[in-house]
Amino acid sequence: MGLFKRLKHVVLADLHSLIDKCEDPIDMTKQYLRELEEQMKKAQQALAQQFVVEHRYKLLIEQTEEKIEKRSRQAKLAVEKNEEAIAKMALQEKLAYEKKLELYKQQYTTLSEKTTYLKEQLKKLKETYDELKVKQLDLIARAHAAQAIKAIHTSLTHLGPEEALKGFARMEERIFALEAEAEASRYVYEESKKALSLSPQFQEEVERQLAELKAVK
Repeated sequence: MGLFKRLKHVVLADLHSLIDKCEDPIDMTKQYLRELEEQMKKAQQALAQQFVVEHRYKLLIEQTEEKIEKRSRQAKLAVEKNEEAIAKMALQEKLAYEKKLELYKQQYTTLSEKTTYLKEQLKKLKETYDELKVKQLDLIARAHAAQAIKAIHTSLTHLGPEEALKGFARMEERIFALEAEAEASRYVYEESKKALSLSPQFQEEVERQLAELKAVK
């Protein structure tokens, strides 16, 4: 392989890799659906045009059949009146219209076949579009789920279970310390209260206030 061919392959590989990275799955499904919608629109326009041409040929066939019938009557009437020249002229026009009618019918048959084909293609496009529309909803749901799972894993990567456990252990130690301080404070308070109630001065004050209450009574 030549140098330029190898370089071309490397560039194409890098380009495809870049495209893969830039392609958003949801945006791409929307783009595919838009392309299908455009194809359906074109198919509908072609089918509508086909209907118009087909209708014209139907009218043309009907008009030609009427002309053939008319020339046939004219030829018969001319023969009855012994007007041979007029009869020949009418028959000539009748034969010419019959050839035209055969051509019109062939063309109408071809048009009808194309119309049928367009109908089938449009039907297939519509079925494919509906199927992919449902598939898109499934892909969107799956993409959102994958993104959510990725976000969770990213969070767990930055804040691993071990680190969370260590953090909770530190918080528990701090709470233990606060509880110990509260217990020590309660103990000091209770001991101070007990010591105060047992002191002679405290008891004398109690007796004095009791005597005052009795004197008032």
